[in-house]
Amino acid sequence: MKNPFTLAEYLATRRSVPAFQMREPGPSRQELDDILKLAVRVPDHGKLAPWRFIVYRGDKRAEIGEALLKLALEAKPDLSAEMIEVERARFTRAPVVIAVISRAAPHGKIPEWEQVMSAGAVCLNLLMAANATGFVSNWLSEWFAFDQRAWPLLGINADEKVAGFIHIGSTDFPVTERPRPELADVVTWVGGEED
Repeated sequence: MKNPFTLAEYLATRRSVPAFQMREPGPSRQELDDILKLAVRVPDHGKLAPWRFIVYRGDKRAEIGEALLKLALEAKPDLSAEMIEVERARFTRAPVVIAVISRAAPHGKIPEWEQVMSAGAVCLNLLMAANATGFVSNWLSEWFAFDQRAWPLLGINADEKVAGFIHIGSTDFPVTERPRPELADVVTWVGGEED
């Protein structure tokens, strides 16, 4: 299902849906290929593709959740029953979770900061591509994005960083608005005529 709105209409109403509010169906393999083809269309100085994707689907998500729970319990053995279930469900809340991995590294011509921003742009494009294909999405960075003990089980290399985990699925929940910043609080005008 395609989004029937113009780009401006979509951006005026774009909203993330909490991962715990997602359900099946998630995107099929072909839909995921289409979504990922859109996601990679980002600014990328030097055409380095300083990012990559790891797609988590199916039963493997539950296995990862159990392994993450063990790590969480090692760090905090007194987790409440509620938090145990939260940890166990980290990768099963949505039908599909995609890790966006930053491979930014020193380069003779391309600043590392630009490579990092390109990975952020991929995350946002991935959210929007999922929405354009009729799914809801959410960009999360969880504790295990920063805990290298978890990286081997997630397929992340030691010289990489996690830009985010993009959760994709469907929902029955109404998508509600949240407060946005006032432009006067975030915009500085330099030069030009007053209208």
